[in-house]
Amino acid sequence: MRSLFNLSFLILLFSLISACAKNHNNADLVRTSCAHASYPKICLRTLSSYSGVATTLRNLARAGVKVSLSRSKAAANFLAQLKSQSKREQIALRDCIELMGNSMDELTETLSELQHLRSGDFGWHMSNVETWVSAALTNENTCLDGFKEIEGFIRSDVKRKITKVARVTSNALYLIDLLDNSHGKNVEIATRQN
Repeated sequence: MRSLFNLSFLILLFSLISACAKNHNNADLVRTSCAHASYPKICLRTLSSYSGVATTLRNLARAGVKVSLSRSKAAANFLAQLKSQSKREQIALRDCIELMGNSMDELTETLSELQHLRSGDFGWHMSNVETWVSAALTNENTCLDGFKEIEGFIRSDVKRKITKVARVTSNALYLIDLLDNSHGKNVEIATRQN
């Protein structure tokens, strides 16, 4: 009976050690991947919760796009609640909401395309992904440009919110570029299914 207990205890201990090692390796993937991102602290903060599931660069890139999509949705909802005072603000706000909608569409397409990465047509899918995330980032920056000559609280609120979205989108683009650059060096990244 005691030997059965000892064996069970050893199996449990080994399982716990293996799980800890796996989580540590996944955390290292997040940490090393974020080290050279455009905004490394934001990258670490927003992706640290994915360290348990991000086992490959593709998973991490998808996580980065998911964060960007989530932030884009929150920003669009925030913008829709703002009350503008002038005609100029109303136009800039309406344009910005439309641009954020375009960004959300492009980021959604990106998530779908990242699921189709395979060795044979990796370059074609990756080109689509990079184009869509770049377009999303351009939309976010264009939204900010629409408020350059507008003074007041709406401008500062929009700038604060959209800048945060643009930073996580920039980090997502960096992770996608990292994935693209790693292609061929680690076949598992391109062929492993989630």
